[in-house]
Amino acid sequence: MIRRVAKLYDSVVALLNHLQSPLLLAIRLYWGWELIQDGQGKLNHLDKVTDFFTTLNLPQPHLTVIFVSLLELIGGILFALGIGTRLIALLLFVNMTVAFWVAEKEAFGSILSDPDKFTAASAYNDWFATLIILIMGPGYLAVDTLLRRFLVKEKPARLPR
Repeated sequence: MIRRVAKLYDSVVALLNHLQSPLLLAIRLYWGWELIQDGQGKLNHLDKVTDFFTTLNLPQPHLTVIFVSLLELIGGILFALGIGTRLIALLLFVNMTVAFWVAEKEAFGSILSDPDKFTAASAYNDWFATLIILIMGPGYLAVDTLLRRFLVKEKPARLPR
């Protein structure tokens, strides 16, 4: 009986491991698209976003808006495609952490004291999506993986069992 349960458990784990790459692809595509739209929106409304960044007391608000907008636009494209994924995820995660901390300081500070407030903040989803990809990587369904496979002739690492 114990062997059957263990075998069933191993089968479920194997199935879930096979779903990891499609899940990572879905995260990259969805939040990559969200980041692209955010970056484009900021670029289309530089004056309004600069005024908002000024109220947050960010240094050089106009240059900061341009930098953040381009990072979200170009980074979102690279993130979605899976190009330079971990580096882009790191840059986007730092960007989202600063945005979270500056624009929603009370929610960011309540990560331990009021997790519901933390997860309800508007920056949370982008922050968490970039953190997942930063930690887990882009998965097999990414340009990074394809380039490594064809240029370096390296087989991708096997998923853990």
